[in-house]
Amino acid sequence: MGELLVVEDDAAIGGVLTISLQRQGHEVVLTTSGADALAAADIRAFDLALIDRGLPDMDGLDVCRGLRVKQSGCVLVMLTGRGEEIDVVLGLEAGADDYLTKPFRLAELMARVSAHLRRGPSAMVDDNRSVERRAEAGPANHLLRIGQLDVDLSARKARLAGEEITLRAREFELLARLVRAPGVAVSRMTLMTDVWDSNWYGSTKTLDVHIAALRKKLAAAAALTGAKAPEIVTLRAHGFRVETPGDAVS
Repeated sequence: MGELLVVEDDAAIGGVLTISLQRQGHEVVLTTSGADALAAADIRAFDLALIDRGLPDMDGLDVCRGLRVKQSGCVLVMLTGRGEEIDVVLGLEAGADDYLTKPFRLAELMARVSAHLRRGPSAMVDDNRSVERRAEAGPANHLLRIGQLDVDLSARKARLAGEEITLRAREFELLARLVRAPGVAVSRMTLMTDVWDSNWYGSTKTLDVHIAALRKKLAAAAALTGAKAPEIVTLRAHGFRVETPGDAVS
């Protein structure tokens, strides 16, 4: 069970979320403003925070940025009435790990919370230890390469022509999963299972946003270094495939 922060100014929604999460065995702190949320993060460590985008004193994006600085290991989930992709992108760029668009089903939110807590900081440590154990078997197991892109699993770093690409945790895991099988089609649900959680519940639009962010960062690295980055090809009604430059076919 986790230590959760709920940032929601609607009393009815905040009350339902608090009671539902407590019934799942979580410790819950409910705040109704961004300032109170940031103050709570100064005195208590949280495993996950649910953050309403529309708060009375500040934009939920600013709360997200503040919490990311104060508690880098906390999973941040935005709750927003805005379903446009640009709003989702802004949330992820502000440090959010996921989002839910209002109105949402309570069952989906509870499932998302459980999934993220299973894949939170402690799970990330376990994943890293597993990678390190595999790395001991030899360099081929911890260094993936496609074209001029190197993905170092033990250091959790990606480099294009020697230039490091700054990736968030999920972006790195997503890239590594695709690069492990270059040229192979990987379904959306396989990616959600391998990168997010084996029991993922709900929309996979989060995957699309992460893929878009990953493509943008690869393109920026290519422009900076003059090297050719691998291409992530979208396979309609299926998933994605990573190809070496020049091999991609839409």
